[in-house]
Amino acid sequence: MKLAVIIPASGSSSRFGTRDKLAEDIGGRPLLLRTVEFFTKREEVNEILVTGPEENFADFQDRFGPALSFHGVSIVQGGATRCASVTNALQEVSDDIDRVVIHDAARPALFNNLFDSLLLASKEFLAVAAALPITGTIKRVETAATTIADEDAIADSILGASTQTKLSSHLVLETIDRSNLWEIQTPQIFEPSLLKQGYLQSDLQGCTDDAQVIEKLGEPVHIIEGDSRNIKVTTPPDLKLIRSILGIRGEQERPAHKRF
Repeated sequence: MKLAVIIPASGSSSRFGTRDKLAEDIGGRPLLLRTVEFFTKREEVNEILVTGPEENFADFQDRFGPALSFHGVSIVQGGATRCASVTNALQEVSDDIDRVVIHDAARPALFNNLFDSLLLASKEFLAVAAALPITGTIKRVETAATTIADEDAIADSILGASTQTKLSSHLVLETIDRSNLWEIQTPQIFEPSLLKQGYLQSDLQGCTDDAQVIEKLGEPVHIIEGDSRNIKVTTPPDLKLIRSILGIRGEQERPAHKRF
């Protein structure tokens, strides 16, 4: 089976803050490269395409291009949305590819056992994704939030309002039955012509993953149980967790006697 891998890396990552999460150090290499390296070690993978941001594409190439090119990775300019980025990458996939794999750029903790299981399922089904059954209690809440602040008039007058402790609360509307609810992951694997057909649809607004694009076609999508270690780095605290999962020590503070 010949595989093409598409790794969308053109999102804004607004929940991570001002830093570029794909450039964060994970054991001496950028997070993006850690994700890509898994696929470079798989014999089934013939092509790897990484989509860069539509804006600042040249800067993305400067930062990641040399390392990605060393691994034979093609960089494709992405679009304004994830769907647009995947569409651009699909145009570069070779005609003799048997399956297209799509994987989040910020999921570097992918392991062979999960990928092997997905490949096995993809021999039977045309659209397969990894997912985890939801085990916690799920609440639906109001969208609007109430802001709560710890106001201290004296401290504010001296230090300013930024010293306040603030948090947002949401009113619970209902508890949702979690039976048959799963949290989707990547990789997701598709038969190429089906995936291309899905991305020819005119109304893909609101699609947050590629399996949903196939669902809009009315075609079946199957899921297999994923891996709890296969987390997506979304916020800064996730970096510490992903380093722990990968067995990588984080940045160590210099010993006290060597700080000066």
